[in-house]
Amino acid sequence: MDELEKKSLEYHAYPTAGKVSVVPSKPCLNAADLALAYTPGVAKPVLKIWEDPEDAYKYTSKGNLVAVISNGTAILGLGDRGALASKPVMEGKGVLFKRFADIDVFDIEIDEKDPDKLIDIIASLSPTFGGINLEDIKGPECFKIEKALIDRCPIPVFHDDQHGTAIIVAAGLMNAAEIVGKNLGDLKVVVSGAGAAGISCAKMLVAVGVDIKNLLMCDIDGVLYSGRENLTEEQKIFARDTDRRTLKEAMVGADVFLGVSAANIVSEEMLKSMNDNPIVFAMANPDPEITYEKATAARSDLIMATGRSDYPNQINNVLGFPFIFRGALDVRATKITENMKMAAAKALAALAKEPVCEEVKKAYGGADFSFGRNYIVPKPFDPRVIEYEAVAVAKAACEDGVAKKPISDWEAYRESLVDRVKKYR
Repeated sequence: MDELEKKSLEYHAYPTAGKVSVVPSKPCLNAADLALAYTPGVAKPVLKIWEDPEDAYKYTSKGNLVAVISNGTAILGLGDRGALASKPVMEGKGVLFKRFADIDVFDIEIDEKDPDKLIDIIASLSPTFGGINLEDIKGPECFKIEKALIDRCPIPVFHDDQHGTAIIVAAGLMNAAEIVGKNLGDLKVVVSGAGAAGISCAKMLVAVGVDIKNLLMCDIDGVLYSGRENLTEEQKIFARDTDRRTLKEAMVGADVFLGVSAANIVSEEMLKSMNDNPIVFAMANPDPEITYEKATAARSDLIMATGRSDYPNQINNVLGFPFIFRGALDVRATKITENMKMAAAKALAALAKEPVCEEVKKAYGGADFSFGRNYIVPKPFDPRVIEYEAVAVAKAACEDGVAKKPISDWEAYRESLVDRVKKYR
């Protein structure tokens, strides 16, 4: 047992098993409290909600409660380990929701692989929650599941494996392209990984300005090319008319490599075949497609990002989902739109250009950061992320007409967000 395994298992086991618990928000200290919390007093809000379902947001925790749901078919980089084994990850998402955005979570692990049955189960649970975060559900089923639930549920549904990573990638790429002086529309991009994350990242890059004709996507069998058999409908969108067939061939002359696939599949030779000032996002976890040490040794002119916290430019979806849901919940959005996702990406890109505050330096052992090749996205412990991102998402929801409770005083809302999370800092 290595040191990381030992520390992780101890962390999860002691002093209490697991990472989350339910804490009452109202006193229950005497008979009078009991009469209000349960019978007979509880009948009063029941009748109010029966008369007007919107009153559920007034009398229950629904408005600040998100379901983190998985069937365990695509856990982190570990594959299908079953619903029960996904519980530590789902509890972990609950910790991050609470720590960074003061959102309560119930983690729900569902032992069901049939997508239609899973859709029915989750939809039937939706009255409990203000939002649903889908997690670690394998592709291509995940696309169908998310779309069906968005259509059926009157609350935000968000598959974080797809959109969370894509939003942070988009923010990072916008800044990286600016730093190296390249136009997004001119970038030649290679994506390694044609599952949920890879396809969503590619869609997001196209949305921010990358020309889809300049994007080559690869899976374990090589390049997705026009006419290749057995591609999913989502993959066919990115099948190009090209004679390149391997990842190695695809990377020749590329400006950007985006990896959400497997460890150690990119060589120094492949990096050297890329254009000047290459942008490399090697995000396979825990081991990237090429190690930071090998990449920086091969190309001194590159901008390198990984999914790891021990190297510069961590692409971490904790920069996304807590704050996206915070903004969506606060305006009671019925869905999370493309405009809301783009607003989140642009907010993160903008924050990275601001001077880094002392609190961030302290959280990272006194290290200093400034906008540049080794700092293209904010750090998760930057206390300003919530006010930048949640406000941007909430505004976009209002602009898109999906906010049932629009905000008018944005400065007061911003201040409330800062106050809301102070207790966790």
